[in-house]
Amino acid sequence: MTRCAIYARFSSDAQSEQSIEDQVRVCRARAEREGWEVAEVYADYAISGATAARPRFQQLVADARTGRFGVILAEALDRISRDQEHIAGFHKQMQFARVRVVTIAEGDISELHVGLKGTMSALFLKDLAQKTHRGLEGRVRAGRNGGGLCFGYRVRRGLRPDGTPITGELEIEETEAAVVRRVFDGYAAGLSPRSIARTLNTEGVAGPRGGKWTASLLLGGAGRETGMLRNRLYIGERVWNRQHFDKDPSTGRRVARPNPRDAWVVTPVPDLAILDREVWEEAQRRLEASRRVVTSKSAANTGATLAAVRRPRWPLAGLVRCGLCNGPMSVIGSGGRLGCTNHVERGTCTNRRTVARDALLGRVLVGLKERLLAPELVEEFARAYVSEVNAANRERGARQAGLQGQVAKLDRQIRNLLELIKDGHGGVAMATELREVERRRETLQAEIAAAGVPEPVPVLHPNLPALYRRKVEALEEALKDEMTALLAAEALRSLIDAILVHPGERRGEVSLSLRGDLAAFLRMAEAEQRLNAKTAVALGGNGRSVFGREVMVSLDAGTGFEPVTFRL
Repeated sequence: MTRCAIYARFSSDAQSEQSIEDQVRVCRARAEREGWEVAEVYADYAISGATAARPRFQQLVADARTGRFGVILAEALDRISRDQEHIAGFHKQMQFARVRVVTIAEGDISELHVGLKGTMSALFLKDLAQKTHRGLEGRVRAGRNGGGLCFGYRVRRGLRPDGTPITGELEIEETEAAVVRRVFDGYAAGLSPRSIARTLNTEGVAGPRGGKWTASLLLGGAGRETGMLRNRLYIGERVWNRQHFDKDPSTGRRVARPNPRDAWVVTPVPDLAILDREVWEEAQRRLEASRRVVTSKSAANTGATLAAVRRPRWPLAGLVRCGLCNGPMSVIGSGGRLGCTNHVERGTCTNRRTVARDALLGRVLVGLKERLLAPELVEEFARAYVSEVNAANRERGARQAGLQGQVAKLDRQIRNLLELIKDGHGGVAMATELREVERRRETLQAEIAAAGVPEPVPVLHPNLPALYRRKVEALEEALKDEMTALLAAEALRSLIDAILVHPGERRGEVSLSLRGDLAAFLRMAEAEQRLNAKTAVALGGNGRSVFGREVMVSLDAGTGFEPVTFRL
């Protein structure tokens, strides 16, 4: 009997889950008429057909490639996808897997359906987007909300005089509105956004969506007029259509793109004004003055800025974290020192210590050379690694033994069925059962093959610490060379999970902890002999074996182990 899979989907939360049940019901009826056995039902709830990133859809494709069923049944092709590229790719994959695609609406899907229906679905999505945009613009021009909810407001609930529900309208939330007035009064009076944010966090005032206050949340960006201090709704002007979204075809994610200012829709909504016009204008004057200062500095340092863009980023960027709150450490001021962002921006951490970036990089490299491969660390790692490998091998062996036992049982069933058929006792039902038993046996054999062979127990080189130390020294030299700095920095970053900065006991003192994957460090040392001449030339063109691609691809050796942490 042919096995089939049913796929169903509906697009948004506004639709009913009953839609899935209806799709499955008509598909089951079709499968029963065709004499197909339904192997499984795959359903995605409230996910658009414009994206292939649907969990059950991806599972459907994976199961089809393993031969779990021979037919995929859906109500219509647009349930499977509305994107031309996705439909074409799906059709090619199913052809390769020898799986038929059948829909109630179109029948057997062919290249003609893929071309025509794919085009129609793409046009439908484009037309739907245009009509949705047109409808939102009409709501905004009528004084209603076009979507989203900003701090200081809430959705208005209730009924109109004619008994219809109120939709698409906002009203002032007085508790949050008082915070908005306080922010603008403080900024207009000369307080910095950072100081305002820290004060609010210290007092426990909840920010938008219950988060913490930051200077960037208040300032936003001038180009799109984002940020609380630039939000014109606070003076009774709703600004809509400042940006649109395009889908990145490589990732499937939506990317915001700014619209020209002449496309913005500005509608007066005086009943939503929270601020006095004078306070607003004073805040805007200060914002513009600050922007001019930054712009002039940027213009004066254009050459330096372009040079900085051309240089590779700092090797440890994004890896340095506060040892107290685990928050990121970022550059503070113009001196090139790193400080806790939560302390500086939010005031939620007590770590006041800063550390110079250049000094930090030097301490990390010294720590990697002198402290990481201490004999006790290598011995403990080897013991834990061997223990984990042996445990995994035992589990793999037990599973394979169980699968082989099931295969032996199926072999006996197959022999018994063949004997009955030879003796003339077989029929259509027995032949069908024989094929089903053979199919189960093939599935088990595939699982046994997928389980793989036991992993060999690793043997560490007796001179591994010395080899490793030489690699770190070569890495340190590579960081100084413009030709190899970028690749060396990427390699260094791949070894380190985090660098934690702890305040010391004395004024200005800090201690550092480096957290990384010890297995990756060990593999780095072992890779020296395997680095070929082609890789070395790609690194710098001078044949030096610095830090290569062999290292980069072997960093999964420590998977499953806790990262090692040591003091620098």
